[in-house]
Order: sequence, then C-alpha cells, then structure tokens
Amino acid sequence: MQDFPVLTLPALLSRSVEKYADLPAVAFVDETPLTYAEFDKRRMAIVAMLEKMDIKPGDRIALLSANMPNWGITYFSIVSMGAIVVPILPDFSSGEIENVLLHSEAKAIFISTSLKAKIEGLKPDTLQHRILIDDFSLLETTGKKIQFKEDAQPAKEYKVTEDDLAAIIYTSGTTGKSKGVMLTHKNISSNAVASRSIQEIVPGDRFLSVLPLSHTYENTIGFILPIISGASIFYIKKPPTPAVLLPALKSVRPTLMLTVPLIIEKIYRSKVMPAFKKNWLVKSLYAIPPLRKKMNTIAGQKLRDTFGGELKFFGIGGAKLDKTVEKFLREAKFPYAIGYGLTETSPLLAGVNPLRTKLQSTGPPLEGVTLKIHDPGKFTGEGEIYAKGPNVMKGYYKEPELTREVMTEDGWFKTGDLGILDETNYLFIRGRSKNVIIGPGGENIFPEDIESVINNFKHVAESLVIQQKGKLVAMVHFNREEIEEKYQAMKEDVEKKYEELKKELQEYVNARVSKFSKIQEVILQKEEFVKTATKKIKRFLYTKKHPQQET
Repeated sequence: MQDFPVLTLPALLSRSVEKYADLPAVAFVDETPLTYAEFDKRRMAIVAMLEKMDIKPGDRIALLSANMPNWGITYFSIVSMGAIVVPILPDFSSGEIENVLLHSEAKAIFISTSLKAKIEGLKPDTLQHRILIDDFSLLETTGKKIQFKEDAQPAKEYKVTEDDLAAIIYTSGTTGKSKGVMLTHKNISSNAVASRSIQEIVPGDRFLSVLPLSHTYENTIGFILPIISGASIFYIKKPPTPAVLLPALKSVRPTLMLTVPLIIEKIYRSKVMPAFKKNWLVKSLYAIPPLRKKMNTIAGQKLRDTFGGELKFFGIGGAKLDKTVEKFLREAKFPYAIGYGLTETSPLLAGVNPLRTKLQSTGPPLEGVTLKIHDPGKFTGEGEIYAKGPNVMKGYYKEPELTREVMTEDGWFKTGDLGILDETNYLFIRGRSKNVIIGPGGENIFPEDIESVINNFKHVAESLVIQQKGKLVAMVHFNREEIEEKYQAMKEDVEKKYEELKKELQEYVNARVSKFSKIQEVILQKEEFVKTATKKIKRFLYTKKHPQQET
C-alpha cells in the first residue's frame, strides 16, 4: 500500500484528482462524464453548502438515493469534512428509514426525486435539512434557506484521520431493527486499496454500476476502487431490467462489473440453457462432456458479446453462486470471480482473479486480511470463519453488547459463517451458523424480525420463518382454541377460516416488511414448536419439512 501513505477517503480522492484530473470519472449512460477535476469541484461546492447549514465534523448525514453521479460526489463531500455518512438502502420501507434516521440522529438527508415520497410525513427530531440530491436544491429546512452554488468554496480546511468514523451502514433489516455498522476511514480505504491486488484496474477502464451504492459491496468495490484507479463509472437512470440493461451494456462496453448470483443465474436459465434444449439433437450433443465444453465456450463468447465484448472482470458476491451456473462460467471461459465479505468487514475478506478461480471457492484472504477457522470439525475441517484486518469494523453504533458478542478480546471478528480453508488457503463457504437467511439478491433477511410482525397478527400464537427451495416460508401456530370458539359460535366453517387467515396473514406481513423479506407461503403448524429450556424455538428441527406441518 506504499502508493497510498494516508488511508483516509479525502486523501484517496485528492490523489486521484491530482493524477487523473482530466479523465472521465462518473456519468449516466450516454451522457458526458464529469472529469475527476469537475467531480472534486462539485464536491467542494457541496461542502460549502453544508457549512452554511451548520454541519460539523461528527454530524451524521443520511444519503437515500438511486444510483447517480451525484451520489458519490455527495458521499465524498460528507466524509471529507469529517461528518459521517449514513447510506440507506433504497429498498427500505418508510418505517425502516425513520428508524435509521432516529437511531443515527441524522442532522440532514440527501434524497433523490424517485425516493422522496418515502420520507414525506417523517418527522425525526434531529433532522434539520432535506436536500434533493438531483440538483442540491433544499426541500425543507429548520434554518435559513441555503442555495447550492457550483463555484462555492469551503470556508474551512478539515483534518480527517484514519481512525475517524466515516460511515454508519445499516444492514438489510426488515422491520427497523437493523444494526448500524460503524466503519472508519481506514476500514473502507484499506479494503479498496487491497482489492487492487485481485484485478489490475487502469485509467480507461469502465465500470457499469447496477447494484445499490448504499451497499458496502458496490460502495467499496464498485465505486471507491475505480475512483482510486482512475477508471470511469457509469450509472443507469432506470432499474436494470433487460430492456434497459442491454442497450447500456452496448453503449458502455464495460471492462468491469459487479453483480449478485441472482442476475447471472437468471441470464443462464433464461438465455443460455434454452439454446441447449431447443431440440433433441442439440440436447443430446450437450450431454456429451467434450461437446458440452465446446458448446459452452461458444455460448461464453456470445455472453461476453452481450456484455459489450470487452469484459475482463465480472465480480460476483452477496450470496452463494449456484454450482451448475459456475461450472458453465468456467467452461465458457467467462471472466467471473467470486468474493466473500460482510458489511462489518468493509466488505471484502476473500477474493481472487478470474484466472485463478476454484470451483465453489471465494479465493484466498485479501491482502492484509487474516482468516482462521475456529473450532474446526475433526473430520470435515469446518468451523466458524474468524477474520482480522484493518477492514474490520469499529463496532455497532450504540450497541456495545452486540459488538462484544461478535468480537473476541484479541480482535477477531466472528463472521457467523461456516467454512474451510484448503491447503492453498482458498476459502470455501459451507453455510450459515447464524439464523440469517440470504435472499436471492444477496440481502440479509433476519427471520426474527419477520416473526415479530407475524406474531402481532390476530390469533397467532407463535411462528417461525425459514427458507425452503429458495422461498421464504412462514410456519405459523395459531391459537386453535380461540379460533374455534370464535368462529364456531358464528357458525362459520373453521377449516375454511384457516385458509382465509393464511391469506390475510400473508398480505398483512408483506405490507410491513421490505421487498426482499416478503413471505411466499404460509404453513400451518398444528402443535407448539419444540423449544429450549429458555423457551427459544429449536430452529434446526424445522429446516426440513416437519411431520406436524400442514400446507
């Protein structure tokens, strides 16, 4: 890291502005990019505006926006003046957003036009300013009306240190109980700099951004990493549906992209496999291994052409990649690589160049990161993955007890994931030791949060949320005596009422949780759940279909 003597975000940006001033930095697809110098000029103008709003070092500033050039400029504006950025996932509900604003005590929020409705009516006590990120106009303020001026300069100089807090990132919670992960300047900067060892990125490289910038994966690897490398980043104005994404790929011809397994798995199943099943002859030929490899190689070239023809790195993270899909990518010689990490580790812990992948492995630990397997099984070698490095979080905001639960006294972070390290130090993820469910897009889904909503529904005694065949399923034990007493007295068919309650419950829950936490099926649990001595449900008994369940 000798090229980066100071690991703060302002120092990283200053280095890039000096080296790459006239190179393109950020843009919407098919629009003229801002150069690095123009990026920095706008950053300074935003700092000047925030100064007039009495924003000071240490203040928390929320950022709720669709991906756009102004997102990253605003991010650097906030952290360069010693304030703390609080990125909020666009998928969060209004209730979740309000909880984040309250818990972080945000003094201001930058919000995009597309998400403005989500904060209408919210009145967090500390929130003084609401700024439209699209043009930096002031929507609401408790103070005097401030106007954004493109040529404004900050009145002060700010000294930010490596150990200063840069961001509080709230994990993908479902009902407002998500934790705020505190990341310092060194946490984020060291992770971005170390990630350069996985794939060479040079001026002229082009990123196409399709994942939310408020997620650490896209934020560190898809934004800060290209910025420190002199590359350019392009954003899409609409959700990346195939009709929107395909023309963008053709226009940008990205050399690097990040995605989650869901996207590439959808492409494989909807575009690749149908071509190999169109008639019995092709299907028969594809079943012969040497021919399959040849056909996959041809399909891989077509896939690369679909992505613009110049792709050299396709990073996949956030969830486990389907093994069949990965086998295809390998035989297709598609330049994929799988990474592993968590919000708490800024995020990357392990990763590898496309030329050195191993099937179902995330690669070796990142430069500067140490991984170990805690209490490995005698025969399997599996155990919980512990991590140590400069990218490990400072802790959970206002949650010292929760922080102590995941950090050992000697500085190891307990990931809650099970894995093994092979003889070459490549990491293989075996599963989750915690209850968290990983959604198809890599979202963290906390079943306890959904259960708390379910348990507030009429006649519900207790519930358990699990994942079955990729679907979120709610196992629900109703108070049968209560239901039978009520509806038999009304001369209603009780069994028919159960079916109505299941439908009502599903609608009730799905209106109150995030998009990725919606229940897809409700199963009746006839008897009470088996519990521990402390009255906690023994979850592991219900990961497979239980004899007492009724569909």
